[in-house]
Amino acid sequence: MSRFRPMLRRHGLTEQRWRVIRTIHEHSQIDASELARRSFLLSPSLTRILKYLEIENIVLRSGDTSDLRRSVFCLTDKGKKIITDVAPETESLYEEIESLLGAEKIQQILTLLAEFSIKINKE
Repeated sequence: MSRFRPMLRRHGLTEQRWRVIRTIHEHSQIDASELARRSFLLSPSLTRILKYLEIENIVLRSGDTSDLRRSVFCLTDKGKKIITDVAPETESLYEEIESLLGAEKIQQILTLLAEFSIKINKE
């Protein structure tokens, strides 16, 4: 993250806010519990982040049509613009990291992280 934090800071983002924005973008629309799981954030932290992102008009909260007790989140146009602006820079940093380690080692790391994620989520 030491390579990412300065870039995120230039965009006025924290690591956690970027994770939430990116996760919502990846799923188009997502409920809070799934968002917490996929962004690896505890519910109290996620609630605080979502409140900020809503105030800043980056995310939009709406009721789930199949379960009105649940809220779902999607990106606003401002949130989509953040993705457009920040994603190319993050990709560039990922490419830089890959050039240091090599594609094969990066793939090994991703495979191990996926295995770890599966095991930790089963417990």
